[in-house]
Amino acid sequence: MRKIILLITCMFSISVFSQIKILKNESLVEIGKDNSVGLYKKEDKYTINYQDLNTSNLNTIRSFSFQNLTGDVSDLYNLIIDGFITPPVENVILELPNDIIELHYEKNYGQPTVQFIQYINKNRKYVGKSQFLNRKQVEKVFGKTNGKSAMYEKPATMNHINGAKSTSNQGAAAAPASNSSNKSKKSKK
Repeated sequence: MRKIILLITCMFSISVFSQIKILKNESLVEIGKDNSVGLYKKEDKYTINYQDLNTSNLNTIRSFSFQNLTGDVSDLYNLIIDGFITPPVENVILELPNDIIELHYEKNYGQPTVQFIQYINKNRKYVGKSQFLNRKQVEKVFGKTNGKSAMYEKPATMNHINGAKSTSNQGAAAAPASNSSNKSKKSKK
């Protein structure tokens, strides 16, 4: 009888005073990566990681994140590719929830390239810069070469089945991928 009481007491004390909790393991899915720049997905959040060339420590990895609410990942990809076709005169400035991103286009060895310039926490004092990427590298990062681009090209409104908002968002998310039709649709908004 003593052994049973001792066993129950030990089991009770272990379960009550344990400090380690098992958390749900949320998987991080790699969409694409080229050298030190990669696009990752975690639930409905997309993150671009890059090695910061603006610091003296080459092991500094920076990232910026955003959600794919109305096809934002596809829009970012199309915006970058449009810059290869007709390079903008100035940097393209994008405001994200936590950061400001500039797309800096430059020709390297006669080939158009793009660089992410991140103003961390929207502060112009803290700047991170990625490596320059050519068109093939951008396609690889956005998963166009490995077929993983289908993960973000699906309409993001699948979660919002009920409500009038979902029908208007589906039209925006399912817009054709051709550059000329995207420009005409954006100008009408």
